Amino acid sequence: MSASDGGTYAPAPVPAAVVEPGDFTFAAIGLDHGHIYGMCQGLIGAGAGLKWVYDPDPAKVEQFRARFPDVRVARSEEEVLADAEVGLVAGAAVTSERCALGLRVMEAGKDYFTDKAPLTTLEQLAAAREAVARTGRKYAVYYSERVHVETAVFAEQLIEQGAIGKVIQVIGLGPHRLNAPSRPAWFFERARYGGILTDIGSHNVDQILHYTGSTDAEVVSSTIANHAHPEHPELDDFGDAHLVTDTGAVGYLRCDWFTPDGLQTWGDGRTFILGTEGYIEQRKYMNLATSDGPGHLFLVNGEQERHFNVTGTVGYPFFGRLVLDCLNRTEDAMGQAHAFKAIEIAITAQNQARDLSNRG
Repeated sequence: MSASDGGTYAPAPVPAAVVEPGDFTFAAIGLDHGHIYGMCQGLIGAGAGLKWVYDPDPAKVEQFRARFPDVRVARSEEEVLADAEVGLVAGAAVTSERCALGLRVMEAGKDYFTDKAPLTTLEQLAAAREAVARTGRKYAVYYSERVHVETAVFAEQLIEQGAIGKVIQVIGLGPHRLNAPSRPAWFFERARYGGILTDIGSHNVDQILHYTGSTDAEVVSSTIANHAHPEHPELDDFGDAHLVTDTGAVGYLRCDWFTPDGLQTWGDGRTFILGTEGYIEQRKYMNLATSDGPGHLFLVNGEQERHFNVTGTVGYPFFGRLVLDCLNRTEDAMGQAHAFKAIEIAITAQNQARDLSNRG
């Protein structure tokens, strides 16, 4: 890290594994999105053991085995769910199918860890909430742009240390590169991917609630559009929303599929956090027009302005906390109410959005 002057703020050390080999076993079901690799790697880094994989597509299974060669290939989903040794099932199914998978996992007496968006409709959300209450199992969500990004982890640490005072605004920008030819057909079907605010926007709602310490938020306004992809009429290539939280803070999020080919990575994701005594900017995945790589955080407060590069210095404590939550029945990684509220607000923003397509 570099600094313009002194200061005592520093990242907490990278967390160690929280369990010994054999103490916690998990499986993977549903390989439709590449996030499954990060989910599994994070759990393994926390000390968990990956025992099974199942997907009806043999090609996806073979690709997964190339990354995790010690995993056993199940003949069916039922074979995985019948294994009493498995405590958690991680899944990245087609977005609209994630809730149904989670219900089956929880009914089998196991905790569930799903990619975002964790579901696509308010009806699915009601079913998930009911199942969690009835079974006592977890429906954990991989909001990766906070839990698996080191600048996001460090920003949380700084806020907890009081570095910027009370958080009063969070702006989250979620640009992505479309790479349309590489996408599966379901990616362009609204009923299956849920819309851009449900999908990508759920990341940003999670961060707005988390950094402001809020438990709820009102959707003041939201928009969606298909500005430039008429060949995919059900695709939202742009979406934004304005939120007001129950702590009196304001959130703004913008998601899009307009990352240009000239950018060095898939998206220049940034988060701006304004406090009463300073502000933070996260340049998560790159520092524009440099070869500095990811992991840049800028802090300004009454003492200093400072640039941190936290790549490899913070780690991802979420995964160890999730493992321990499953073992101890706690909620240190992410509260269940928070995980569901973030997607509820994202779906509400999607459902209420003004569609700006074909306006010029």
